[in-house]
Amino acid sequence: MQEISRVVEFVTKSNWLLLMLATLVSMATMAKDVSLGVSLGGLIVAVNFQLLKRTIKNNFRPEVVSEKGGSLMGNILTKYYIRFVISAVLIFLLISNHIVHPLGLLAGLSVVVASMFLATVLEITRLIFKEAV
Repeated sequence: MQEISRVVEFVTKSNWLLLMLATLVSMATMAKDVSLGVSLGGLIVAVNFQLLKRTIKNNFRPEVVSEKGGSLMGNILTKYYIRFVISAVLIFLLISNHIVHPLGLLAGLSVVVASMFLATVLEITRLIFKEAV
């Protein structure tokens, strides 16, 4: 359980760090609409991840599980789909109103994927070196 918490905290922190890094790099090298897409896409996905983490932490406490029982998953999934719809509407509005470049937005939305990939590589490396010792 401690490993899972460590990975989740790593992904949470690296989301924000990768978002800042990607935004700075895109501001230095790309057009304004691409940079805005990177920053807004990363912000959407990082906030979504943060809210999902909070929802899961709050709902999987023993007292909440015993109180809500079977309706617990319905509650979590409802919140998940509400966030999904809000994100989809935001993305649609950003692209349809030509506020951001779609490829920049896609790059920003990939921040959490990159964080999870980095966390996976670090955990695999940690396991390999742990076995080698």
